[in-house]
Amino acid sequence: MTGEIEKTTNEKMFTAEEVSQHNTKESCWIIVHGKVYDVTDFLPEHPGGSKIILKYGGKDATAEYDPIHPPDAISENLPPEKHLGRIDPMTVQDRIKETSQEEKESAARHAKKPPLGECLSLHDLEAVAKYVLTGKAWMYYSSGADDEITMRENHNVYHRIWFRPRILRDVANVRFDTSILGHKTSMPFYITATALGKLGDPVNGELNLTRSAAKNGIIQMIPTISSCSFDEMIDAALEDQVQFLQLYVNSNREVTEKFVKRAESRGVKGLFVTVDAPQLGRREKDMRMKFEDVGIARTISTLIDPSLQWSDLDWLSSITKMPIVLKGVQSWQDAVIAAERGCAGIVLSNHGGRQLDMAPSGLEILPEVVEALKARGLYNPSKFEIYIDGGVRRASDILKAVALGAKAVGIGRPFIYAYSAYGEDGVNRAMEILRDEFEMCMRLLGARSLEEVTPEMVNTANLNALAVPKDNLFYSNYERLSGLNSKL
Repeated sequence: MTGEIEKTTNEKMFTAEEVSQHNTKESCWIIVHGKVYDVTDFLPEHPGGSKIILKYGGKDATAEYDPIHPPDAISENLPPEKHLGRIDPMTVQDRIKETSQEEKESAARHAKKPPLGECLSLHDLEAVAKYVLTGKAWMYYSSGADDEITMRENHNVYHRIWFRPRILRDVANVRFDTSILGHKTSMPFYITATALGKLGDPVNGELNLTRSAAKNGIIQMIPTISSCSFDEMIDAALEDQVQFLQLYVNSNREVTEKFVKRAESRGVKGLFVTVDAPQLGRREKDMRMKFEDVGIARTISTLIDPSLQWSDLDWLSSITKMPIVLKGVQSWQDAVIAAERGCAGIVLSNHGGRQLDMAPSGLEILPEVVEALKARGLYNPSKFEIYIDGGVRRASDILKAVALGAKAVGIGRPFIYAYSAYGEDGVNRAMEILRDEFEMCMRLLGARSLEEVTPEMVNTANLNALAVPKDNLFYSNYERLSGLNSKL
C-alpha cells in the first residue's frame, strides 16, 4: 500500500494548458480518467486509425474512450514510459465536458419511460430501449448486415414451427433447469457475448449482466470486446458463479494464449471460439449514424485471425483444459467436423445476422445437424452439446429449439435492451418474464421437465418452406408510375 501511495505522489502533474499543446501527429497526448498518455507512437498502430485519436489530441478523451474500450485497454497497450502522469484537476474545472444535446434528450426520455412493471415481454423492454437510447447506441445494437434479412429471419423462423401439446398429464410441478457443459443453469439459456455494453449504460455496462446472472442462476459468457474489463466482470461474480469466455483468436497467438490462460486461472469454465467473423460485416444502419464504425471494424479485424483453420484447434486444445465450443457454425458439414475433432460443442449461429446476410438461422439447420451427427454415430449429447442463438424473444422459442435437439440457447440483444432501459432491474425483469413463460409453456405442452420436450411435440413441416423474404430497403424505394394507380 505504501508503494502505491508513493507511486501516486511521485507522478508528474500536468495542467490542461500543457496537455493542450500536444495535439498533432508529431506529438499527441490524451487524457483518460485523469491520466495523461503520450500516444504519438501508437497513432499508426491504432486499430481505428489515427484520425479518431488526433481528434482528441491535447484533450480529455474519456467520454469517447469509455463506451468502446475496457478501462485497462490503454494501460495494457501502451509502454510504461508513455504513461506521463496525471492531469491537475484544478486546471480543468472550466473544461468539463458538456452533455450533448442527444444525451440530454435521451435523459429526458428516460424520465418519461413507463414503469418497469408494465413491461410484460422482452418485446416491451426492447421498445423502451429504442425509445430511451441515443441514436448512436440504438443503431449499433440493433443493426444487421446489408439488407438485414438474416437478422429478421433469425426471429421469423420460430414462427414456422408449431407445437403439438399433450394433455391430461400431471403438470402441477414442472422443472426447466438443465446443465451447460456440466454446469447447472436455472433455465435452458445463457447470456451470450455482446460488445460495447456501456453504450447502453455508461456506468455499469456488462456488469448488469454479471450481477443479474448471479441472482437468477444463469451463466454469463464474457465477451472479448467489452466496455467493462475482463477482470471487472470476473471480480463482480459470486464465488461459485459460472462464467464462459467468448474468444476471437488474435493474429498474434501469444496474445491469445496469454488471454486464454489468464481466463482459465481466474476460473472461467468454457471457451467459446467465434468462427463466423474473419471479417466484420457491413452494418449500414449504424454506419449512417456516423458512429466510429470504421474504428470498430478495424479494432475487431485486428482481434481476429482470418487465417484461422481447423488445424488450429489442436493448438487451442494444447494451451487450455477448458472445453472448447465453436461459436458460429452454419452448416451440418462443419458441425460434423467439429464433433470429429473433439470439440465439446457448437453454437449454430450467424452472429445475430450481423455478418453474412442470407446466412441460415441456427434453428433452421438444427434438425439437419442432428440428423447428420446421428447418421455418423457422432450424436452424443452428453459429450457434444448443441446450442443456437439469434432471434430468441420467448420461452416458447427456446422450447422449440430444445425439442429439436438444442441443449440451450444464447440470448444477447434482449438483455442489453433490458439494462439500457432499466439497468440491472431490467435484466432481472427479463429473467422473471422468461421464467413465467417457461412455467406456462411447460404446463400447456404437457411436459414436466425438459427431457419430455421432444421432437414429437413440434410440427416442423414448414421449417424449410422458405418464403422469399421482403427486401425492405428495395421496396421502400420502389414506386409505381405516377397516375397509374388511379387508372387501374
